[in-house]
Amino acid sequence: MRLATIQIKGGEFAGIVTEKGIVPIEEVNATCGTSWETLLYDLICTGQLETLTVWYNDGGKEKLAEMNCVPFAEVKYAPLYRNPQRIFGIGLNYVDHAGDLGEGAPKGFPGSFYKPASCIVGPGDEICIPAMEEAQKTTGEAELGIIMGKKCKFIGEDEWRDYIAGYTTILDMTEESILRQNPRFLTLVKGFDTFFSFGPHLITPDEVEDVSALEVQTVHNGEIHAANTVANMTHSPSRLVSLISHMQGWLPGDILSTGTPRAVHIQDGDSLECRIFGPDGFVMEPLVNPVVDLKLQKEK
Repeated sequence: MRLATIQIKGGEFAGIVTEKGIVPIEEVNATCGTSWETLLYDLICTGQLETLTVWYNDGGKEKLAEMNCVPFAEVKYAPLYRNPQRIFGIGLNYVDHAGDLGEGAPKGFPGSFYKPASCIVGPGDEICIPAMEEAQKTTGEAELGIIMGKKCKFIGEDEWRDYIAGYTTILDMTEESILRQNPRFLTLVKGFDTFFSFGPHLITPDEVEDVSALEVQTVHNGEIHAANTVANMTHSPSRLVSLISHMQGWLPGDILSTGTPRAVHIQDGDSLECRIFGPDGFVMEPLVNPVVDLKLQKEK
């Protein structure tokens, strides 16, 4: 099942993706007499996403085809949600990307950082290069995102899928010119407003047979800048989920951004995109954001 958050009735509400468009959860409740949460974050945190997935796979998909939907041409996506308790980022997780920065991929523990929820934007929203003059090289990175579905601690690598809500596409930004002044600036340069976009779809785990076979692409102005498969990560999704569960545990709705095949320098007027593909025609809905440089906006 694929879900999204869309802008309707002056708010942002969850819906299920169908062949024709997005069916709001509110419409499902009204038609089926159910009482599922209408916000995606609440669906995850209450555990209702699991029961909704069972309903979908046990005939709900066919029922959705008869319900009112928002046609794709009219859909305005929002971020999947705006209030995660934690966004946990992984750096230099592909050897090729580490080489770009003249570093080796961390092996004992992953390179990591937190991002504040205040930097979240949704599909189609502007990524803003900071107005400060020191911000001379902002980079964008396409990444596979893992959304946690349950509170957990001390889980094994063989059971990690039991604790996730699903997968999504992510664009993660870094103010690299400031970072190169001092690596201790990492949290600062990752936390600017608009420096984290995720969505448009959340894909439940049953839709992805082998996460290691997925290919992640950083796409710049419509051209593939870099691509790599999850199997080439230094720290696999299973290890990351398990390891972090032993260090601090997970909470429902936590977001794990697993690392990028390569970052690209973005400038005013650019388009940045995350594409993820898999075997047998599997494809995630692309995540696309335009870029504006606030320094140029100030000059106008």
